[in-house]
Amino acid sequence: MNESVWIGQGTTKGRVIDTGYEFVLCEVTSQARVYKQKLRDLLRLEMAIVPGAGEYQVTITINLNPNFPTIDLDNVAKAVLDGIKGAVFYDDAQVMKLVVEKCWAESECVLVRVCRRDGSPSI
Repeated sequence: MNESVWIGQGTTKGRVIDTGYEFVLCEVTSQARVYKQKLRDLLRLEMAIVPGAGEYQVTITINLNPNFPTIDLDNVAKAVLDGIKGAVFYDDAQVMKLVVEKCWAESECVLVRVCRRDGSPSI
């Protein structure tokens, strides 16, 4: 399967990739409910993803502008996992590997990649 086009409107987009899914949230905030709501809307309404069984790995990259206030990466990780729980996988207990990183960048965004641990497609 080739990487698909981005789906979504506004500041949140997602796409299917060979090994799972990628999501971009084009804002960084300390308000967890923002991530949860935007991801739930994207995954359930626009992408119509059905949760899968098995083990997953999640990579979250938080791009931050050094001129803006810092943010705790653990809070972003929890909000992202809560947002994709029930859509990509049933429960975040299925996540066997979680990598979260902050990077300096010109513009702020959160990049998320979710893949099955066994390498099989999530869809």
